[in-house]
Amino acid sequence: MKILVVDDEKLLVKGIKFNLENEGYTVDACYDGQTAVTMAKTGEYDLIILDLMMPQKNGLEACQEIRGFSTVPIIMLTARSEGSDLLMGFESGADDYMTKPFNILELKARVRALLRRASITTQPEQQSSSIIKRGHIEVDEERRCASKNGVPVELTMKEFDLILFLMKNPGRVYSRESLLDLVWGYNYQGDTRTVDVHIRRLREKLEINPASPQYIVTKWGVGYYFAD
Repeated sequence: MKILVVDDEKLLVKGIKFNLENEGYTVDACYDGQTAVTMAKTGEYDLIILDLMMPQKNGLEACQEIRGFSTVPIIMLTARSEGSDLLMGFESGADDYMTKPFNILELKARVRALLRRASITTQPEQQSSSIIKRGHIEVDEERRCASKNGVPVELTMKEFDLILFLMKNPGRVYSRESLLDLVWGYNYQGDTRTVDVHIRRLREKLEINPASPQYIVTKWGVGYYFAD
């Protein structure tokens, strides 16, 4: 597995690189967003760890640009814990985030989790009985892919996890807190607005009219559900 670590704090990069290489990963490093985009285009990475605040091109800009050509898992690092910064990271296409300073053991655990999910998408194509189709929206749980009216749609890992969960439980309304627990995990410390961001992005990608969603529906004052 090949990982790209991007941060302008060279000492921090050195520490992350050392720890990940001890886990058996191949690790490249760079120190600004522009170089990160260039390396992501040519390096065939399995995961990218990307700092938010960097010179030349910040992490948000780099993440958005990378998402234009790749669905590689991205963990965003930020020195600030403000909800707006974290939400902007998810808006840009990040799959997860960690606030500095962080525990290296937790970072390694998150790396393993994202890589484990990503490996499912690389399984050889086969006849699958795990396809869920509702109207114009279709997801394949085994291949971890989605389509809208038969046209493939690129989803981040958490976007896929969320739509899959909702589609497997149609008609059942879940609060934002419940979705954080059930999709992101009980140890996830993020803001409930994270769910709102992902729901909006799913509507933009999968609904015919995102402003008037047919399937990814809000139950006002309660939460979200997938319409039967």
